[in-house]
Amino acid sequence: MTITDHPFAEFVRALGKGPNMWRDLSFEEAKEAMGMILMDQVDPLQLGAFLLLLRRKGETPEELAGMAAAAKLNFAPGKQIRENDVDYDWPSYADRHRQQPWFILSAILLADQGHTILMHGIEGYAEGSAPTRPALKLFGIPELSSLDDAPAVFRESSLNYIGLEKFCPALQKLFELRPFLGVRTAVNTFARDLNPLNASCQMQGVFHPPYIPLHLKTAQLLGQEQAMIFKGGGGEVQRNPMKKGRVAWLQGEQSEELLWPALSEISTYKWREEDLDPVQLLKMWKGEITLPVPEQAIIGTLAVALKMKNKSASLEALDRQAREIWMSRDKKRFS
Repeated sequence: MTITDHPFAEFVRALGKGPNMWRDLSFEEAKEAMGMILMDQVDPLQLGAFLLLLRRKGETPEELAGMAAAAKLNFAPGKQIRENDVDYDWPSYADRHRQQPWFILSAILLADQGHTILMHGIEGYAEGSAPTRPALKLFGIPELSSLDDAPAVFRESSLNYIGLEKFCPALQKLFELRPFLGVRTAVNTFARDLNPLNASCQMQGVFHPPYIPLHLKTAQLLGQEQAMIFKGGGGEVQRNPMKKGRVAWLQGEQSEELLWPALSEISTYKWREEDLDPVQLLKMWKGEITLPVPEQAIIGTLAVALKMKNKSASLEALDRQAREIWMSRDKKRFS
């Protein structure tokens, strides 16, 4: 009896051979492997082995870009990428962050400057975290039911949200493996690179600084026009105002590091339990509460986003501009 290897076995074999024989996958191999996974052509045993082997060795930019490219080909419905001339892509996939998504207020302010923004993320968050979606609903931010809705919805609203389960449900299912595997996988990493509507500007927050060059190269391989990539609060797109911010700015084939000044004299901030209540964001917008560090986070995050549309402006000038935008907001708008 002749036993033939499963087609997916070659990818597991490449990653799982002995200490001196394993190798990284090429862009095309990673793309093919993830394509098979998303098309449900892989045995669960193979899937678990593949994801954990990638996790163990650490993903390369070519692997992340290849898997992201495969996901983009599987966007539903229609399995094609739509072009809707959206200005900013804003991923939100940190499912275990323990602080309020103050960056939502930054995105609202950015949209008020005439820029269109698509925010996207996952369904389901860890207990005790402060998820993005409920906070967006509190402000009445529209949620797309599919990417096909984008043209109509963007005619009415400059800031919109779509859940991963609405445009790539097979990838959402991979996120749901975390409780079974016990660790995050490459899925948590490359989801930030998806850019569903091919926005020219992308904001990316990462958990750990070593991930910054990884995402920078991944974005380059995917042809991203501009991106701001930095260590964000809880892994979200949220600048830490208490420290100098090292931000990698991608401009096509070129990149540079921007060193943003700290905005707060406070060096540590203890997040309170009530800070996790989404209503806190609404109170901040209305001016009913004053929280200096979160306020500086809102301003600082907005300044980073503005840089991609104001390339010649100094970092200090952008911080001042962002502060002015925040101070002049319509506090009664969401009453």
